[in-house]
Amino acid sequence: MYRSHTNGELRIENVNSEVTLCGWVQKSRDLGAMTFVDLRDRYGITQLIFYKDPKSITLEHSRHIANFDEWSNNKELFESVKNLGREDVIQAKGKVIERESINNNIGTGKIEIVVTELTILNKSKTPPFTIEDETDGGEELRMQYRYLDLRRNPLQNNLKLRHRLSIEIRKYLDSINFFEIETPYLIKSTPEGARDFVVPSRMNPNQFYALPQSPQTFKQLLMVSGYDRYYQIVRCFRDEDLRADRQPEFTQIDCEMAFVDQEDVLNTFEGMMDYLFKKVKGIEVKAFPRMDYAFAMEQYGSDKPDIRFGMTFNYINEVAQNKGFQIFDDAEAVIAIVAEDCSTYTRKELDKLVDFVKRPQVGAKGMIYVKYNEDGSFKSSVDKFYSQEDLKAWADKCNAKAGDLILVLSGDKTETQNQMNVLRLHLGDELGLRNPNEYAPLWVYDMPLFEWDEDSKRYHSVHHPFTSPKEEDMNLLESDLGKVRSNSYDMVINGTEIGGGSIRIHDKEVQATMFKYLGFTKEEAQAQFGFLMNAFEYGAPPHGGIALGFDRLCALFGGQETIRDFIAFPKNNSGRDVMIDSPSPISLEQLDELNILIKPTTKFVE
Repeated sequence: MYRSHTNGELRIENVNSEVTLCGWVQKSRDLGAMTFVDLRDRYGITQLIFYKDPKSITLEHSRHIANFDEWSNNKELFESVKNLGREDVIQAKGKVIERESINNNIGTGKIEIVVTELTILNKSKTPPFTIEDETDGGEELRMQYRYLDLRRNPLQNNLKLRHRLSIEIRKYLDSINFFEIETPYLIKSTPEGARDFVVPSRMNPNQFYALPQSPQTFKQLLMVSGYDRYYQIVRCFRDEDLRADRQPEFTQIDCEMAFVDQEDVLNTFEGMMDYLFKKVKGIEVKAFPRMDYAFAMEQYGSDKPDIRFGMTFNYINEVAQNKGFQIFDDAEAVIAIVAEDCSTYTRKELDKLVDFVKRPQVGAKGMIYVKYNEDGSFKSSVDKFYSQEDLKAWADKCNAKAGDLILVLSGDKTETQNQMNVLRLHLGDELGLRNPNEYAPLWVYDMPLFEWDEDSKRYHSVHHPFTSPKEEDMNLLESDLGKVRSNSYDMVINGTEIGGGSIRIHDKEVQATMFKYLGFTKEEAQAQFGFLMNAFEYGAPPHGGIALGFDRLCALFGGQETIRDFIAFPKNNSGRDVMIDSPSPISLEQLDELNILIKPTTKFVE
């Protein structure tokens, strides 16, 4: 047995116990007559103490040590400690004693181990960065040595949280009769959605599998098979550009239910989130309000609004236009938000906001401001065009009060909504209104079923081609696809889309109609999705489901924006694993086996 206890386990009750510990050397402190070593594993840190000779032993410690003459003159033991380096792997045997100087920052802070025997299990090179909570290693360097970065407490805590969430999710879903069923990783490529990662088939020359972007069709087939409650915490793959909350391979909580309507699905997974917050965070969240997509866009300029704070949109066209200010007069929309109690903003602070909205990522040409001063007067950047009475009408339209600051953007309605959404969130951060320890969930529903793609000159599914249209919009399929709403819903928490789903089409004729409006010929639809269409002929029940981003959920519970530190071995922003140097070329022999021809300039392994 290498160890009797972990390094986070021992307490004052263990005093006088003989123990064996193993772990990594966090740090050592040579005080001449004695040396202290902090020994670390994933459970915590225990302090070890080594004495040079019997005279070094304190009177307090000598009371706990029997027959120390047998070991205390062991100079070899003491000398070996001097050769210990950071991250050396050691085994230490000794006696638990009460610590003279208590450290309340660690669980083992009331005890320490007087070491009687030391074994160096493995020496370590000097790490390229400090393995501590606050490290000096840059992100790319830590990604290269991810196995070292994972020793740090912040990442260990993140993965511990991820583990806990997965356990509780399974408990909850199991308690309401969901089956966990695995679906294939090697599937068929489809033209809808993001780009597929493709895998060549050696046994079927010139044919390819695709890695699943989602188990969508398989979970629908499971509903046809009679497994009315399915789930899977499943790995998915999308070949798309990366950002903080996106990876080429990611994990989602994939679920499907039969004989349900939209309300059934929302109640089930609202219940799951309530359970997770109570079990994992120890808090109760507010009830999930429901917000339709059109309202979300109109009031927040986003289909995933952060409702932890107000600052909703005010459309002031009727009081701002036709006053000779051409920028407003030519605009489709003039949109204002109110920053409460911010009329004291300086010109420098306002200029910074103007520069912010002019950034290419935002795209506004400028910003108008109105200070509603405490004395009831107004000061704006357009005083030349608007009187005090005019600006009072703006304030009334926006329900602003004395002491507030009104910020205005204008232009094309959709573009201005997007720009104002970015400004609103920026101000929320600046004013401390987006508390990461506060959780404000909601459901956004009735998203558009189709969106127009300018490149292909046709409509595409916003969600996927199996989402059912709203029954009351079926007549619009013939006349105005852009106005057809989907029977879909997104779970949003703190301005982050945690996941989404829909009630599916379960009728073959309706599904065939959907494929037609998406531009598929009958032959193309049969070639791509014939297996699903055929299954619908054998009694497909009404069904619907949802997929929640597990990585995003972990980051949300951990109070962070990026998902990368909640994944053990993530990719960088270029989709590369710099630790194992992947993706990488393969040999000509492998390519030949796969019947893949390469261009003469392509790199390959000799």
